[in-house]
Amino acid sequence: MNQKAIVLYLHVHQPFRVRHYTIFDAGVNHNYFDAPLGEGTNNQQIVQKVAEKSYIPMNRRLLQLLNDYPQFCLSISITGTVIEQLERWAPEALQSFKDIVATGRVEIVAETYHHSLAFFYSREEFEQQVAMHRTKVKDVFGKTPQVFRNTELSYNNEIAAWADSAGYKGILAEGWDKVLGWRSPNYVYRPSGTENIRLLMKNYKLSDDIAFRFGNKHWAEWPLTTDKFTHWLNSTHNATNFNLFMDYETFGEHQWEETGIFGFLEDLPQKWLATPGNAFMTLSQAIDTYDPADEIDTPHTTTWADTERDLSAWLGNGMQTSAIQALYDLQKQVLATNDLALIEDWRRLQASDHFYYMCTKWFTDGDIHAYFSPYENPYDAFMAFMNAYHDVRYRLIEKGVEI
Repeated sequence: MNQKAIVLYLHVHQPFRVRHYTIFDAGVNHNYFDAPLGEGTNNQQIVQKVAEKSYIPMNRRLLQLLNDYPQFCLSISITGTVIEQLERWAPEALQSFKDIVATGRVEIVAETYHHSLAFFYSREEFEQQVAMHRTKVKDVFGKTPQVFRNTELSYNNEIAAWADSAGYKGILAEGWDKVLGWRSPNYVYRPSGTENIRLLMKNYKLSDDIAFRFGNKHWAEWPLTTDKFTHWLNSTHNATNFNLFMDYETFGEHQWEETGIFGFLEDLPQKWLATPGNAFMTLSQAIDTYDPADEIDTPHTTTWADTERDLSAWLGNGMQTSAIQALYDLQKQVLATNDLALIEDWRRLQASDHFYYMCTKWFTDGDIHAYFSPYENPYDAFMAFMNAYHDVRYRLIEKGVEI
């Protein structure tokens, strides 16, 4: 009997969005992130809405499933920026995350504290943010992550080598066809050039059936029932682990409760575990259970976004590349000030979301970008960000720092 496992991994994140920060604010008001109530960029309202629609009801259901099914488990990642916002504005939601982690069957995954693309611009800053995240997770949840994911599932051989040398047992990536070739994402792999670490790759078709297509009545497979979904998995031969990776906000926010998304989740353990040999595993459990099926070579960076599965969602136009490069060019000067408030503002501006909002892609990907953006258009996002950047420069000059 071949054992098959669902490996469910959910990502929790909210950035500190830049308010409608104008050039007239620069040099006068250093508050980039606290928009007035009622503005689309108000972080308090956004996190409280998502907590009410997604985090709290989702965690309530997860806790019930964890109590009802001893074999049920999952993995999550939760950024430092969303933890801070939950501490400040939605403590009930944070407690609900603590409650599910306290069961001992919810693994927390390592990442950058500020959900940044620092790996591609500053290894020193990247490692600092990973260390900050590890400390925060230990302080809040009492856990030390063993598996790593880079921001937006950005991945290549170099990132795998870093995670291997840093002592992580596993790393996550998109199961992109151009990388996998003839192989399936439904196995554990070994990244090229590494010694010990294992690679788990997202089954994007099955994941996106839930994350993006679940509530689409025009989809040929709608409605997606647990019977249908588990039949697909049970009918898949030559597979050990089905890696279902998606945003936490899929449940209740991206797919509203009215779609039946919570009911789908609640039925899944019973239907899946009804077949002998079927299991749920955390990322670490899958790594510990299955030997690597092959080696995966990923010389070029992949991500889990857009049809290209590359970094173009964040770095695909001149606004994005100039804004992010300008920000990292200030690293040495900002850190040298030892001004904790200034350093934190600079780090909050590193969140990949800011550059995602500047994306100018069209058609289906553009629609997705517009859905997630609190700005009227990418140019407004760019202007607000750059005005904040110029204020960071002003604060440095004010301190006598040479730029």
